[in-house]
Amino acid sequence: MVASAGATRGGGAARAVTRTLSDDPLGGTVRRTVLPSGLRVLTEAIPAMRSVSFGIWVAVGSRDETGPQSGAAHFLEHLLFKGTRKRSALEISSAIEAVGGETNAFTTKEYTCYYARVLDEDLPLAIDVMCDLVADSVLDPADVETERGVILEEIAMHDDEPGDEVHDLFARAVYGDHPLGRLISGTEQTVTPMTRRQIQSFYRRRYVAPQIVIAAAGNLDHAAVVKLVRQALRGTPLDTDPASPAPHRPATPAVRTKLPTTLVEPKETEQAHVILGSPGIDRTDGRRFALGVLNNVLGGGMSSRLFQEIRERRGLAYSVYSYASQYADTGLFAVYAGCAPGKVDEVLELTRAELARVAADGLTEAEVARGKGMSKGSFVLGLEDTGSRMSRLAKGELLYGDLMPVDELLTRVDAVTVDDVNTLAAELLSRPMSLAVVGPFGEHDFAAR
Repeated sequence: MVASAGATRGGGAARAVTRTLSDDPLGGTVRRTVLPSGLRVLTEAIPAMRSVSFGIWVAVGSRDETGPQSGAAHFLEHLLFKGTRKRSALEISSAIEAVGGETNAFTTKEYTCYYARVLDEDLPLAIDVMCDLVADSVLDPADVETERGVILEEIAMHDDEPGDEVHDLFARAVYGDHPLGRLISGTEQTVTPMTRRQIQSFYRRRYVAPQIVIAAAGNLDHAAVVKLVRQALRGTPLDTDPASPAPHRPATPAVRTKLPTTLVEPKETEQAHVILGSPGIDRTDGRRFALGVLNNVLGGGMSSRLFQEIRERRGLAYSVYSYASQYADTGLFAVYAGCAPGKVDEVLELTRAELARVAADGLTEAEVARGKGMSKGSFVLGLEDTGSRMSRLAKGELLYGDLMPVDELLTRVDAVTVDDVNTLAAELLSRPMSLAVVGPFGEHDFAAR
């Protein structure tokens, strides 16, 4: 274990603790440093690359909001790009764009990410800009009003996308009024009255060093990145007294889900959008590798059972797939289909029949082998760029408290057996299911289904 010296705001000596996590033959050397403040810095050095992806990940998302706060995390994500004590909004964007780089951010239900991708020689600039905007935004009242209008337009635009809206409707069907059942963006009713003071309070209470992970991947030097991060944060609200990193979000107590229900959003659309599914497993469940294989075979690609039966053989839908969403303490497993309104009954009947068939009879050895190959291939191919590798570092640290080496992950997938998949399928696919529908229907259209 290698230690390096630093200093706290109060001027006393402090030490940042660094260790090497892996020297992956499929990637580069991964190192992790815990700063005295509790903020963590992880890097993956990949000398063959000429770019670097740099991200600041905060362990706060929409599920951390109260009802009246709904949309605060997303609102804050917008505002942090609007200016700091050192830079205006234009200076933030132009600094990165002037070197051909790109910046963006996104909010999820459990975390928020701010990231930049630049040439390796421009990494010092990216670190300074991104750390500045996350740590020291001023949240100008005029900017709050401007972004409120932008977010309300974003919410309205989302309402015009029924293929997206149905996923939110399904989350509400399963989780109800729990924060996981709410919109990440908030609603017009919660965003409109939200004050600058409320957002500022959310910012300073939630954006604290122990809750933050900084990750970078590409042609870089770990020690240099740590030094640049410390310099960029010096004198900001994230330059705090010593603390320990926050533990990753616990898996207990488990989220209570609603009884199976049907929710219909009536809309005069040309296509009906339906999701049928149930609660799944959380992201730390050891069966998640078997779930990935099951999902691949059932509805994860063009060779999947649902795609072949509903689209290829019968031509009933253009898009049909299954998916799994996993959180710290719960999850979802569901099937989506987009079809003509007059074909909804047949699509739902075929979907239910296929789910029941797999629950009762399971998958074959050949199907499980194909599903495992899909899991391994998609994971490795997904690591072909610095952005995905940066995300892997941050998610491992933030969501799991550990970074599973690539070889170990592939071994875990290889270890999945036919019995593992079929036992999980029998449990998961036989559960009573909720239904979400967006299209030219009313609740009564599905009352007896």
